[in-house]
Amino acid sequence: MEEAPVRGLKKVLIITYYWPPAGGGGVQRWLKFTKYLREHGIEPIIFTARGGEVPVIDASLEKEIPAGVRVIRHPIWEPYSFYKKLLGKKKNERVYSGFIQDQKASGWKQKASVFIRGNFFIPDARMFWISPSVKFLKRWLKDYSVDAIISTGPPHSTHRIALQLKRATGLPWVADFRDPWTQIDFYDQLHLTKWADARHKKMEKEVLTEADAVVTVSPSWAKGLESLVDRKVEVVNNGFDPEDFDRVAEVGLSHFSICHVGSMNADRNPLALWDALHQLVREDERFHRLLKVRLIGQVDLAIEQSIQERELNQYVEKVAFMAHAEIPAQLKQSAVLLLPVNKTPNMDGVVPGKLYEYLAAKRPVLVIGPPQGDTANIVEAAGAGKIFDYSDVHNLKQQLIAWMNQYESGALSVNPEEINRYSRKYLAGKFAEVVLGAIDNQRVMAK
Repeated sequence: MEEAPVRGLKKVLIITYYWPPAGGGGVQRWLKFTKYLREHGIEPIIFTARGGEVPVIDASLEKEIPAGVRVIRHPIWEPYSFYKKLLGKKKNERVYSGFIQDQKASGWKQKASVFIRGNFFIPDARMFWISPSVKFLKRWLKDYSVDAIISTGPPHSTHRIALQLKRATGLPWVADFRDPWTQIDFYDQLHLTKWADARHKKMEKEVLTEADAVVTVSPSWAKGLESLVDRKVEVVNNGFDPEDFDRVAEVGLSHFSICHVGSMNADRNPLALWDALHQLVREDERFHRLLKVRLIGQVDLAIEQSIQERELNQYVEKVAFMAHAEIPAQLKQSAVLLLPVNKTPNMDGVVPGKLYEYLAAKRPVLVIGPPQGDTANIVEAAGAGKIFDYSDVHNLKQQLIAWMNQYESGALSVNPEEINRYSRKYLAGKFAEVVLGAIDNQRVMAK
């Protein structure tokens, strides 16, 4: 039985495709914000998909949904049965986003599926959820009043739902971009026709223009969105939940382990690391004896091939899925935490959500990416690790040796500074300020 919401809180409808039991990075931001929003004056109401084609199921996350939060699940139809048939996948196989290739597929089939995805499913494959959701929510809002709407994407179909509700009801609306739309790293890989490109950009501009506030997760991405429309875009970072780490005991390290958590597509392939390790396991007996590389999450075929080519298979363990509740312990049990940044046009603004949990784990962070990017700035400001350019094998190798020396002496640790600014509790308050500000602005304009 649902508990009654706390009196005096502003009721906010949050439109999100990703919600438990779905797992993965797309769920964490709003599951964690929902956990703390009541402390900042907001009663969340979740609208999400029922029967969606999500890449990961993590039933453990359902325990984190706060008591009494209303969750509305509306049916969705998605065209993934056609996609699976085209690529020869089984009906029960999961579809991974972010251009991860998990098996050798026919070239023309892969290209055809990408072309269809970009040119026929606009803004994305969840487009068939838009009209039924708008129709349902218009009826629902006649019986249940809310003070504002939040949409979070991708998928950007959520923003299109919110846009139509905004036009129909006039409710204040905040659009949250966890990733960009036309500035996403793989946008140029969609093989768009001029018509489709124009359609994506028109839809995106409508969202950016008509939302009462726009939020994204990094300063560079905010500047990118601001370049498309003449307005301020707020930055509310992703973060970590202190409670996830408070319950994990400190442990000793049994190996010099390098751990990566989350999906790793071809654009994140840390070739400099594989080259450095290929040399070290032959030159330094300690690496041959003590090295372990643990990749937790979906790994692209190109990365597996890079590891095999450098004869590193015996040192690498791949774990396709791990419940999020187990991740903090895995991070704390690792010597070094690997953070490769996408080598793509928008790489400066890429700040993987896992970075903040890496900071909370207090283990050295190894960043392979642009030295001037937002990720590098966060790591440097916190004193949490080292940053190496994509091809800097020599300096990366020397740092690995230094960390191995610290590991052997029992001194391998970091104490990141001022990371409370990345606490989910604090960040929920920042987002609440944006929402409450949008509500107040509309009230003032109505007078």
